Amino acid sequence: MKVSQFIQCMTVAFGLTVIVLLRLAPADETSTKATPLFDGKSFDGWDGDTKKTWRIEDGCLVGGSLTEKIPRNEFIATKKEYGDFVLTLKFKLLGDSKKTFVNSGVQIRSQRIKDSHEMIGYQADLGDGFWACIYDESRRNKVLAAADQKAMHNALKAGEWNEYVVRAEGRRIRTRLNGVQGVDYTEPDEKIPQRGRIGLQIHGGGPAEVWFKDIMIEELPAKSR
Repeated sequence: MKVSQFIQCMTVAFGLTVIVLLRLAPADETSTKATPLFDGKSFDGWDGDTKKTWRIEDGCLVGGSLTEKIPRNEFIATKKEYGDFVLTLKFKLLGDSKKTFVNSGVQIRSQRIKDSHEMIGYQADLGDGFWACIYDESRRNKVLAAADQKAMHNALKAGEWNEYVVRAEGRRIRTRLNGVQGVDYTEPDEKIPQRGRIGLQIHGGGPAEVWFKDIMIEELPAKSR
């Protein structure tokens, strides 16, 4: 093979390698089609206990307290319902999990229970032992899909801002914590609703505090269920 032919072959091979790597590289989860769910200054579009449990501070939604116990689960939820979507947000969970129960979560495809403080539906969980798991809140009351907690702890920035992505398409739900996949769950029960409200939880217990910001959603075309 002549030198010129060798160089030409290597150039083509390099180009193909770059194309393959670009296709394999994970795409940025925050799409240009995503819209904010929280404006950083008001509770417009949300409902919940905004007198004691939930407040707005430094452009963030903040739930709970680091000085008082949290008597029960509390949720702040969107008034609008969503079906298929990519939800991206940043969170910071604070509290001493070695001394008390410190937990939060993101409700999806959920509803408020009449005459109750609880919500019913899927929860993308947050907290020691439950990072990025899917829990069925107030329905089957169990973990439906468990993430590898060692991998989640390695990805987690404890006490700092973390990125959380929940992707719901058809009956499939996926979670990612700081770019690391948590779970990939497909709902086997076709009777379970696949549309509902999005909620943010501070779990009873504490003292504990959860902060949320940059809450963005991209609605996706509905997939067959």
